[in-house]
Amino acid sequence: MRLIRLLVALSCLAVGIAIGALNAQPVSLDLGITIFRATLGVCVLLALLAGVLVGGTVVSASVVLPLQRRLTLATRRTPLAPDSTEGR
Repeated sequence: MRLIRLLVALSCLAVGIAIGALNAQPVSLDLGITIFRATLGVCVLLALLAGVLVGGTVVSASVVLPLQRRLTLATRRTPLAPDSTEGR
């Protein structure tokens, strides 16, 4: 499993380096309060990272947190099973 994670991480790193190298044109991104100047490759990678972070937050808030709440309520309602060795 560690080897697979390492291979995935290295392949993502290689793709990021390739995108950055192939898109070396300087761009300016006006954010309203400030202007961000970088290469096109950096802007593309930052946009992808922002999308992953926003998507992960939405999935966590809409799926994971309600399931954790249901699990907590279910474990509180379920009484502990009686010990089978007590009556002997």
